[in-house]
Amino acid sequence: MAQIYIASPFFSPEQVDRVQRVEEALKQNPTVSDFYSPRLHQDAQSEQFSKEWAAEIFKRDMDQIAAADVIVTVLDFEAQNIDSGTAYELGVATMSNKPILALQEKEEGVNLMVTESLHWYTKQAQDFATYDFKTLPQGEFVGEIL
Repeated sequence: MAQIYIASPFFSPEQVDRVQRVEEALKQNPTVSDFYSPRLHQDAQSEQFSKEWAAEIFKRDMDQIAAADVIVTVLDFEAQNIDSGTAYELGVATMSNKPILALQEKEEGVNLMVTESLHWYTKQAQDFATYDFKTLPQGEFVGEIL
């Protein structure tokens, strides 16, 4: 069973709704042992948004990426852009040879550095409830490449 890291923006109600739907789908999936969603782990010993808080969150998230078998990402952020933190996490995952599975609900172009790093792509959050994380079937990006 797979350990998942969710790389996603969660700065607006729309973004939170989207990542919550991914989390719920992963909870339903029998091939997922657990997942780590940074959205649920913003607590720290230091004051939020302080340098110390940032260092603690960064280390925790990097440790969780290292421990993950697979990265699940949400590409939707702003017009033809993904969140810079999400992009960084995808770069770390790519350099760590972790498969990246992506959700994109909006019809917007995606930079080729992201599209070419993807192992699987979907437009439906609910697809993560039935995706086989044991065999990791592939599925190419479908959409405009920037």
